[in-house]
Amino acid sequence: MTQEKSRLESEVNEFFELERALNDAATLYELAQSENDEATVAEVSEMIPALVSRFESVEFHKMLSEEVDPKNAIVTINAGAGGTESQDWAQMLLRMYQRWGQDKGFRVELLDALVGEEAGIKNATLTITGPFAYGQLKSEAGVHRLVRISPFDSNARRHTSFTSVFVTPEIDDDFEVVINPVDLRIDVYRAGGKGGQGVNTTDSAVRITHMPSGIVVACQQERSQIKNKDLAMKVLRSRLYERHLEEERKKQAAIEDTKKDIAWGSQIRSYVLHPYKMVKDHRTGFVVPTAEKTLDGDLDGFIKSYLSCRMTGEWARGGGDDAV
Repeated sequence: MTQEKSRLESEVNEFFELERALNDAATLYELAQSENDEATVAEVSEMIPALVSRFESVEFHKMLSEEVDPKNAIVTINAGAGGTESQDWAQMLLRMYQRWGQDKGFRVELLDALVGEEAGIKNATLTITGPFAYGQLKSEAGVHRLVRISPFDSNARRHTSFTSVFVTPEIDDDFEVVINPVDLRIDVYRAGGKGGQGVNTTDSAVRITHMPSGIVVACQQERSQIKNKDLAMKVLRSRLYERHLEEERKKQAAIEDTKKDIAWGSQIRSYVLHPYKMVKDHRTGFVVPTAEKTLDGDLDGFIKSYLSCRMTGEWARGGGDDAV
């Protein structure tokens, strides 16, 4: 509650500060005009870019108005069919989200990862802790497609790989998620590293299965079984809450024509590395002509275009894949 109060006070103060800055600039400009003071007019002109940037920042946060938008994010990445190809693609996405969080100054923690036999990862779960982390990263939920010349193909053929991304808000005690202990199956095992070797000498890793929903979460980050269980339960609560939100979204789907464009499990974005380079979001139509910056964590353009479309309801029509 204290954190929410501080956030709201900060937003109100920011509004009044912007209002004062805009009024000061307007008054200074009027004074310079009346006195034909070109030096002061130039000074006001230099103030404008900073004001525009501040207003754009406020406008961006205005789009993050859902109840759970200010929360931290839990990101789960699952490689699709395709073995080593998709597992390598899953690891590339893991790195992309880690870089995005680090560039924002957020705390990024890898809770669990199952490495592939040859390369990449089969799945991974990470938390990204920072203001509005979930509100921004909810744009990433869905299926991501990669098109490239495979580094694992001796014939240098072009391959297409798919990986799914799930994003849920980290739920704290302000949200009531009731979990019946009898619905849980809790397994403990020895944490493993790359190549299958044991990392810890005790069975500290924890896997929790919520049997009514079939949701499975795991954590092996900590050396303490108790800490791993607590972290896994936090992820489970968040996944159950997101399931509740998804059920509410489905109730609205019958009256929202655009809902099909943002449904879970649909292909949301293509990353093309061959025969040219391009990243395209199929929901919003937002395109960048290169892929390297995006894969290095530059997601702001995709996030802003998604939030803008979500506010206006104006999604890209057709959803066809003309990025290849």
